[in-house]
Amino acid sequence: MIKDYIEKANFEDTGFSYTLSLISGKHKMVILYCLMEFKVVRFNELKRYIKNVSDKTLSNNLKELETNQLIIRKEYPQIPPKVEYSLSNRGESLMGVLEQLCVWGEQNRER
Repeated sequence: MIKDYIEKANFEDTGFSYTLSLISGKHKMVILYCLMEFKVVRFNELKRYIKNVSDKTLSNNLKELETNQLIIRKEYPQIPPKVEYSLSNRGESLMGVLEQLCVWGEQNRER
């Protein structure tokens, strides 16, 4: 019986798969966590928070998160340019899940 279900099942059709597609990657969850903690953050602040990330990688991750409507990019017309990132409503709705990951990590961290 289970074998029949597994053969007909398609992981890519699950909500879990969709969520992973939005937040997978080395830095996306860290970016979301940073925005959850600090609300509004500039590019260089994110770079300092994450530490060993290249400008290109961080920029690509931010663009993907923005394309997926999880963050908002606000650009100010000034010189030098000023850009701030924050969570969108959609991104905020994901924070309960991220918060539970934090709780689990604190409870299960080997000391």
